[in-house]
Amino acid sequence: SRNITYQIRFLTVAPQQEGSVKEEPISEIQTRRMWQFDWALNKLDNSVRKTGRIPKALLLKIFHEICKTGCPGSNQTLLLLRSCGALLPEVLSPERTELAHMIWDKMKELGAVYDTSHYNALLKVYLQNEHKFSPTEFLARMEEANAQPNRVTYQRLIAAYCNEGDIEGASKILGFMKNKDLPITEAVFSSLVKGHARSGDMKSAENILSVMRMAGVEPGPDTYLSLLNVYAEKGDADSIKKTLEEVEKTEGYLMDRILMQVIFSLAKAGYPQYIEDIKERIRFERELIPDAMNLCLTLVTHGFEDISFHILKSFNHLSRDNTDQGSFFLQHCVNRDMPMNKLKQFCSELKEAKMHSAPLPFILRCALEANKSALAIDVMKMMKEEGLPLRPHYSWPLLVGFQKEKNLKGIFEVLKVMHELGVELDTETYTDYVFKNFATSETARTQLKKNDCLFESVGLSVAEIRYEAASGRLNNVLSLLSSASTPPIDIRQFRNSLILGFKSSNDVHLWSKITELLYKDERYCLTPPGPTEAVGYFLYHLIDSMSDSEVQAKEERLRQYFHQLKKMNIVIPTTHYSGICRLLDSSQVPELIKDARLLSLKKSLSTDNIPESAKPDVSALEKKLEKRKAENQPITDVLKQLIHALCEEENMQKALEVKAKYEPDMVVGGYAALINLCCRHDNVEEAMNLKEKVFPKNSPVALDTGKYVALVEVLGKHGRLEDAINILTEMREKDVPISGKTVASFFRILNAAAMRGEVETVNRLHETIVNLGLAETAVLHSPLITVHLEKDDMPAALEALVNCYKKYGKILQLHNIYCRLIEKGDADLLQKVSDFISREYGDMMALYDLFFAFLQTGKYREARKVIETPGLRAHSGRLQWFAKRCISSNQMEALEHLVELTQNLFECDRDEMYYCLLQLCEKNGDWGKAEAVWTKIQEENVVPREKTLTLLADILEKNGQVVPFEVPKVRHEDTGSLSASNVEEKKIRLLCKKNNAKEAYHIFLKMQGKNEFHYRSYGTLIKALLTQNCLEEAMEVKHAAETHIKGFTLNSAASSLLIISQVRRDYLKDAMAVLKGMLDSGLLPTRPAVIALTQTLAEKGDLKNLQALKNMVEDITKSIGVSASLIANAVALAHTKNNDLDAAMEYLEPLLISGAQNPDQAVRNISYLLRKVSEEGLEPALEKFGVMAERLASQFGIYRPVTDLFLQYVSADRVDDARSLIQRCGALVEEKSTLVSFMARSASRPGQAKKIETLLELIPEHLDMEIAYCYLMRCYELDGDVASVKAVYEKTKAKNIQLHELSLKSLAAFLKKAGEPVPFTEPPETFKFYVEKWKERRLEAS
Repeated sequence: SRNITYQIRFLTVAPQQEGSVKEEPISEIQTRRMWQFDWALNKLDNSVRKTGRIPKALLLKIFHEICKTGCPGSNQTLLLLRSCGALLPEVLSPERTELAHMIWDKMKELGAVYDTSHYNALLKVYLQNEHKFSPTEFLARMEEANAQPNRVTYQRLIAAYCNEGDIEGASKILGFMKNKDLPITEAVFSSLVKGHARSGDMKSAENILSVMRMAGVEPGPDTYLSLLNVYAEKGDADSIKKTLEEVEKTEGYLMDRILMQVIFSLAKAGYPQYIEDIKERIRFERELIPDAMNLCLTLVTHGFEDISFHILKSFNHLSRDNTDQGSFFLQHCVNRDMPMNKLKQFCSELKEAKMHSAPLPFILRCALEANKSALAIDVMKMMKEEGLPLRPHYSWPLLVGFQKEKNLKGIFEVLKVMHELGVELDTETYTDYVFKNFATSETARTQLKKNDCLFESVGLSVAEIRYEAASGRLNNVLSLLSSASTPPIDIRQFRNSLILGFKSSNDVHLWSKITELLYKDERYCLTPPGPTEAVGYFLYHLIDSMSDSEVQAKEERLRQYFHQLKKMNIVIPTTHYSGICRLLDSSQVPELIKDARLLSLKKSLSTDNIPESAKPDVSALEKKLEKRKAENQPITDVLKQLIHALCEEENMQKALEVKAKYEPDMVVGGYAALINLCCRHDNVEEAMNLKEKVFPKNSPVALDTGKYVALVEVLGKHGRLEDAINILTEMREKDVPISGKTVASFFRILNAAAMRGEVETVNRLHETIVNLGLAETAVLHSPLITVHLEKDDMPAALEALVNCYKKYGKILQLHNIYCRLIEKGDADLLQKVSDFISREYGDMMALYDLFFAFLQTGKYREARKVIETPGLRAHSGRLQWFAKRCISSNQMEALEHLVELTQNLFECDRDEMYYCLLQLCEKNGDWGKAEAVWTKIQEENVVPREKTLTLLADILEKNGQVVPFEVPKVRHEDTGSLSASNVEEKKIRLLCKKNNAKEAYHIFLKMQGKNEFHYRSYGTLIKALLTQNCLEEAMEVKHAAETHIKGFTLNSAASSLLIISQVRRDYLKDAMAVLKGMLDSGLLPTRPAVIALTQTLAEKGDLKNLQALKNMVEDITKSIGVSASLIANAVALAHTKNNDLDAAMEYLEPLLISGAQNPDQAVRNISYLLRKVSEEGLEPALEKFGVMAERLASQFGIYRPVTDLFLQYVSADRVDDARSLIQRCGALVEEKSTLVSFMARSASRPGQAKKIETLLELIPEHLDMEIAYCYLMRCYELDGDVASVKAVYEKTKAKNIQLHELSLKSLAAFLKKAGEPVPFTEPPETFKFYVEKWKERRLEAS
């Protein structure tokens, strides 16, 4: 199964050697250090937020990376220290503490400066690891280092005393805190509960809760956990039960993660018999999996694997097909050296419970990854006993280990074991993991024979050829290929190695002899079409693999080589010859082309700001106007200037007087300005009188958009709703342009009406704007709800919300509705709106909306209950939305509670939360609050990013306060370098956007070694290069990206383009690997990529890879829009290419019958298959498939295949064959949708009109004439054939065929562009309008 394949693929990963570290300039080291820390922080942060733990290997990797920089920063050290506690559940506590001490000492040695936050982090690690230490000595160390203890330090020292039951010591620290006026928090009280209990005073421990309440601190989850843990330590099951019942009465619930910690306490204290009672209270749902995994890991680490397995099986009810459960458990068991019999027991039970499909192969993978060779061999033996398949690559990690140790004996033993297990090792095993230990393959063969592990196979023979070829020993290659003992091997199995050998050798004689052998010895051409194409491929790839300089250096030898091959009567297909010629031409050796021509089957190659003027003076204009009037001169221009000047002065009365006095000389522009002026002054009567007089509805002259909007606004304001609607209608009829500014104005008008509480005005204006298509954006729908909120009509507001969603798919004003309902205490409506959101968007979104509303309205206790809902995860977008809302509206209290209440929210980015809080502190200049935030950050054990520390430092420094940590420094030279880099990157992205990828690539090459790109820039450049078929350049950029950015991967679009490029170059194996990698990473390929790869494999007759491709994509074909018929056609074509028509028929016919009977197995058409066999002149195949299609029609009533055959005859201009087929099988014309789809495809590219003409000739009575002539006309439009277009139009008139508006619109545009008159009234709407109308019609027809 694919799941097993996914697990096993990890076994193939062999360790890589590390390269040397280069010295770099200081500025680059600093830049790299910042980048490395960001990478490290993100890796650890993601690991903690997603799983609640950190793998030890990841922590050590980051530690070593930081050590390499030689100059660790304060934050880096803090990050490492905080990771050495409970975040390492797979490591025992003493080992975790030892790790923390090692990091502390090494970082100090490298120059790290420790402040209070580092000592607090170390304290936290000690507490989590239950490490015994002297608090007084710890304080002394801090004083010696000049690190001042703060509230967090004292809290943790109290916890340390309490862990040992030392209440006296804790009381001393408590006294310090009181003297310093430091607040006593829940954390202190929780510690005191444990302290009293461990000192033997349970009564005092229980009384702490009453003391807390008296001090004004409500007991929270931490307090209850502390109490439950001390009961667990004493095995007091009754008290545990009683406490849980009390909490459920008062709080309503207790978080499942707390109950899990109680389970661990019971296990550790030796009371496993009480665990089942606690377990029954836990809701084992999917959301709890990460916490449960960490509990299981911790239990296994401490030797309680049976309890751990019992917890794991509680999730059995959540198992899904193709999803294995318990892999993490099995892996940890392997890492903890669990005995084989125990592992076998766990595997058997997981398989019986159907929780894991392949536990033994998974254990094998874990054993190999952990280099536990003895366990790996035992597991393989067990797998053989159970009949599970064993693969050659299972041996690779074992061989790598012995190879590193130069232990030949160990290698021989592995080979023997694999042979005993019945595994025939493949070529890759011998080439990469066996032969590399010997000078030559002959030496390897001798040693293998001597040690009784020489097992002859095809894989061994291929490996010998590959090894010798890659080493450049072509004489040995020739001997091996000539040997009678060498079995039949397809050239493709060693082609790449042979190319390497040819490139490293200058012996033209050996080149020629080997090529002749490949051409004439049938052992090396096992698959069709034979040696001509196989050798052609080899030569093409040989030239393609050489750089321009290599081709130029070997020009003479290549010439001799081509001539030698000619003498040996070796020829290659024209297509391969053409490709070789293109490569030679691009390598600037055109002279070689005529020598390469000797090998071609054919002897010839086909050719291929005006500044604004000052405001005029009104009095001067009046005098000028009167003077001109008196002199009987034209006054139009001066009058217009005067009107505009008065409008600018907002002098409406005077402007109207001037208009009345000189009305006969008024022009349109003056009236428009007056209308706008009247609207601004709320003179609605005068504005409408002027409008109706000068710009009546039936007039072709229109006002500009702004004037119309002003009229709508003033009419709405004065209750003249019908007039406002008429203005909007006129805007639509006169096609007035609508901009973003217009939409904003519409919103302002609607919102103003909503604020006035005018329900009818809002509804009707909104309805008119939307129905007329003037504008439709989410913001326009909001006033429909606002109007009811203003009237405090909550049922109506809710109804409007639901209607908006149903009509427009938008949820609006939800936060305001929630807040208003909470303030009013309307529980019924609140439940109603929550149910609606849950139904449409899921429970999580509804809970977040409720959470934010409770925060907004100050209901913090209710907000806590919502956010602590079991299984709720962080949704960064929603949290950011509310945080930014709080910042913009200066709501510090709500934001503080948001940060506090999301502390235990799974996957919550705590640094980002605190950063938002600091942003508001900065906005208010509140350094005291910012300092308190810093304390909270330490208390919560959060590792702040550099931007957070920089912001905090800025706030403190601006207010004259001491910064209590090392401030991240950004050097000026780095900033300059980065900005220069940004300029170049922007230039590259711009060039890529303009399809100039080559120039962008040259800039990239110049930048290499100087600066590193951003992730997105690499992807953009790679995608642009692939789009322009620059595969080698794209792969260079990809390699650079993978070198500089850990975990760099291409996105779906770029990976798909890479597949297409590889298919074009015939790198099909690479394309298959890329596709597999995409699917394993959860990426979906694009439709063109899958089609290109499928069709190329089919044309090669590569059935094996086609089957592999089918297995890979069969679950995603619908998602990517690939027809089920594609693979079926491809497999049939591959059989055809392999000259096995019977196999093609046997494969395809049942699928077509099944497809017709079962819509879920929709293999219905054979159009691709018929097109390919027709285009390639495979007449026998076409005839045979034709017979099959007619048989399906006559015997089963399945007409799609025979329709495909008919349409193929039409496409190939075989009119007589098509006519004959119609006479034999007339029912094919009932496939109406197929015929229409064929015409639509034909009308999508030039030169296809003949096909539709043929259909009109053969089956005119069975075609929708309107559709057929629409498509025919479109064909001639694409051809630019004016005469034919006009002839078709005249024919439709003669036949009285009513053309669709879309065709008429298209025809009118075509004729106008050609300078021809349009002989009909052009449809008035836009193209988009008629396209949508056409689609609706097609949809109804189907």
